[in-house]
Amino acid sequence: MRAYLPAYDLRAPDTLTEAVSLLASSPGVWRPFAGGTDLMVLLEAGKLPEGRYLGLWKLRELGGIDDRDDAIVLGALTTYTDVLSHPTLQKQFPLLCRAAAETGGVATQNRGTIGGNIANASPAADTPPALLAYDAALELVSVRGTRRVPYDTFHRGYKKMDLAADELLARIVLPKRPSEWRQYYRKVGTRRAQAISKVCLAAAIDLDRTAGHARDVRIALGSVAPVPLRARQAEAALRGRTLNRTTLAAAQQALVGDISPIDDLRSTARYRLAVAQNLLGECVDQFVGRSGP
Repeated sequence: MRAYLPAYDLRAPDTLTEAVSLLASSPGVWRPFAGGTDLMVLLEAGKLPEGRYLGLWKLRELGGIDDRDDAIVLGALTTYTDVLSHPTLQKQFPLLCRAAAETGGVATQNRGTIGGNIANASPAADTPPALLAYDAALELVSVRGTRRVPYDTFHRGYKKMDLAADELLARIVLPKRPSEWRQYYRKVGTRRAQAISKVCLAAAIDLDRTAGHARDVRIALGSVAPVPLRARQAEAALRGRTLNRTTLAAAQQALVGDISPIDDLRSTARYRLAVAQNLLGECVDQFVGRSGP
């Protein structure tokens, strides 16, 4: 049953200054509304909480992709389609492009935003593992100014974020890396398309190709904990080591301490753990090929 529309108040300011001023005037009252790909589903089902919503779609300050020498900066209203059509992202940040392609269908990709995917704070979202693997940072804006936070500290618990009631997510900053870093992304869902992930893994590695030695590594997962996360214990088991079967087995075991999967409607904790370990194995095999002990 669709929700009762008169129970909602939607304001759509023309400028970012107006938007943050409105948030500051009544902290916690206004809920940001970007592309609406999640909220409109709730509205149609009659499950969207009644209240006041702040429409962001007209805010030009939150759009655009800025390709700088040391980083690429995405406005929070960057859509998945924007990501997929950007040449620098395709070349240097393929994990994010792969995640964008895995998110919903064309209509969702045309309207859904990267900022919304982050701020919706779902542990099953497709882009967060890629952003974590890229050491992304977030720029948050309010009437008090702008502050930058590392993305790997932003999610503090299920649907809990380092985002004050008077702040908006404005930009996502992706530092550029040398092209030698190898990259991997895999989403496992019930279907091959338009499915919520059961497990998602993104990884990037700085690999000495001659020796098969991992100089540095990033591993991030979704749908295996209350928040998308970096698998730091598994990373430590690989970093500085030759990637062989023994090292991989140690990393797969370390992964047990990184994640806390649950049973739910989509899957079981046991399945998620097994798939996460298998994806890590597939990832390492893709990086260096099958190695002996």
